[in-house]
Amino acid sequence: MRRFWITAAVVFILDQLTKLAVVHGLDLINRGEIDVFPPYLTFRMAWNYGINFGLLSHGSDWARWGLVVLALVISTWVIWWMRRETGNRWAELSGGLLVGGALGNIIDRIAYGAVADFLNMSCCGIENPYAFNVADIAIFAGALGLVIFAKGAETDKPAGRKPPRTKR
Repeated sequence: MRRFWITAAVVFILDQLTKLAVVHGLDLINRGEIDVFPPYLTFRMAWNYGINFGLLSHGSDWARWGLVVLALVISTWVIWWMRRETGNRWAELSGGLLVGGALGNIIDRIAYGAVADFLNMSCCGIENPYAFNVADIAIFAGALGLVIFAKGAETDKPAGRKPPRTKR
């Protein structure tokens, strides 16, 4: 679990520091857009009131606090799950990524009423209209990692038991 908590803390701190540096330090909140390495990387201010790609973005306080509660419930469940995945390095790292990112976005919802997104990447003549942040990357990578690396139900099976053989 130590690996899990260190990963979660590093992701949370990195997410919050990048948001402070870019959104407030570079004044992206007022500037709106900063070309860093166009079109591959642009800082573009976006307030996400919903979940990924703005889904469920009603902008109401019910939606805001509902998403905070949902993120806390999911994070708590992942923490409980990781306590059962002891010794599984990749699952612990993945769980830490997911929880650290979720907590970073929770802080945004509490402080601003929405998640501060600012990373925008486009390529090859395709204009990407969406922005994201470090927490979003960590949540996606963590969820994918848990799907790939967590053992889940395999750990619940009794060791060494084989199904009975049937006669033909």
